[in-house]
Amino acid sequence: MEWELGVAGLVVGLLTAVVTAPVGVSGAVFLLPVQLSVFAVPSPAVTPTNLLYNVVAGPGALLRYRRDGALTGPLVRLLVWGSLPGVVLGAIIRVFALPGPRVFRLLIAALMLPLGAWLIVRTLRPAHSSAPRPGPAPRTVVSMALAVGVVGGVYGIGGGSILGPVLVGRGVPVSTVAPAALASTFATSVVGACTYALLSVTHSGNIAPDWPLGLACGLGGLIGGYLGARLQPRMPDTFLRVLLGSLAVGLGTLYAVEGLL
Repeated sequence: MEWELGVAGLVVGLLTAVVTAPVGVSGAVFLLPVQLSVFAVPSPAVTPTNLLYNVVAGPGALLRYRRDGALTGPLVRLLVWGSLPGVVLGAIIRVFALPGPRVFRLLIAALMLPLGAWLIVRTLRPAHSSAPRPGPAPRTVVSMALAVGVVGGVYGIGGGSILGPVLVGRGVPVSTVAPAALASTFATSVVGACTYALLSVTHSGNIAPDWPLGLACGLGGLIGGYLGARLQPRMPDTFLRVLLGSLAVGLGTLYAVEGLL
């Protein structure tokens, strides 16, 4: 890999993580289109490359949240143990059932468009109620984590990028969701990357991750995630959630057009 590509990957990973880490998103959900369109990572190798980014970048934000004592709640365990089996199944589905780039782009659009629109609506038009809204039951959290783990294994985002906004929309505080979602993303990404590495031994095609690019982006995300987690108390949640939702809608629209043409 040329050094310019490595530097570009590091900068993209750093900037993405600074913005997304405060709300519990690793940034892989927005890094994926860059890897496909700018860095030309082939499909399905782009998915394990994105998971590799999560593995390297994750400890940056998690270290900061651990210092603040935010990784000890029950939500962390529920998300991690619910997502782990799902990401293995998602990786298998991605390799054997969804190898084509056109289908992959449509899958990106199907995930990002409704998620982004829902996040914007929930942020700008919150439900008005005098009583606090209870969070989801533990069984519901585990079920959602399992389903999102499957999607994350296919999509290469670890799952926390979807679970975070869903749980915030269900009434769980961002300060609780962010560290739990990032912990889930990190754990499932480790398992998912290992699964893809094993599948690459027994299956032909571009399945193994792009190690140099994934490591470069991940190093940037490692630094950016720590900075983003440190800045969380000073950043307005409304602005961040609207920004993330707008990016998701824009990227989803782009890939819907490309996938349908």
